Amino acid sequence: MDRKIAFFDIDGTLTSEIDGSIPLSTGKAIQKARENGHLMFINTGRCLQNVEKRFLEIGFDGVISGCGTNICCNENGTMRELLYVPQTHAITHEILTHARKFELDLLFESKNYVQFDTKKPLITQGGIKQYNAFIDRNYEMLHNPDADDFTCDKFVVWFKNIEDLSAFRQVSDNYFTCIDRGGNFREFVPKGYSKATGIQYVLDYYHLSIEDSYSFGDSNNDLPMLNYTKYSVAMGNSVPSSLFEQVTYVSAKSSQNGIRQALEHYGFI
Repeated sequence: MDRKIAFFDIDGTLTSEIDGSIPLSTGKAIQKARENGHLMFINTGRCLQNVEKRFLEIGFDGVISGCGTNICCNENGTMRELLYVPQTHAITHEILTHARKFELDLLFESKNYVQFDTKKPLITQGGIKQYNAFIDRNYEMLHNPDADDFTCDKFVVWFKNIEDLSAFRQVSDNYFTCIDRGGNFREFVPKGYSKATGIQYVLDYYHLSIEDSYSFGDSNNDLPMLNYTKYSVAMGNSVPSSLFEQVTYVSAKSSQNGIRQALEHYGFI
């Protein structure tokens, strides 16, 4: 049997697009694929601290987090870090200072914490919703972005108007790639890193070929990996629907056993 490796986005891929739960069939299918000798990896824009325990409990061979900036593999039940690329305090502080000139909600992410800039009140529905979601997960968010030792791995913003985003990017584009997540939400990833670079790192680590690789996603920030692997799956709930034209297979929606269907289609199970 040829060994395959699959990379999964989290939100809308591993989770139901309806309520954010993990469909029972998804967990069972991934576990079965591992039993059959295949490698299963999470590949997410979330930083590791924000990869909830419920995902890790499914059982994965590793996690690519922070859009390729942090990579861990599961060795005998223990996650071993293979790669970690944090930003400097100087760059983080430059982003913070510049962002405060505009009507933006700014969320810093790192492998150890998430932290909103709350020096001024949050002003967007998206920012407020995400802040409340973190509170519901009991995230403390007590770090001070102005502290001399504060750093991040990546960050996201919600903006009031497109002119502010354009002006903000005059600084951020020096260091980060901006990913359009739809509406007024943008994700900023360090230049030179992506879900695709994370995949290549893992392939090299396991001495696997790109011909053995499969990716599963549902949104624009999954395109780097969907376009990189030999085989790619867009969930039936993908937004935008233009993703369907850029993959090798379109599954049912996540809530309708799409992961199991795709793993069966490609012979993992």
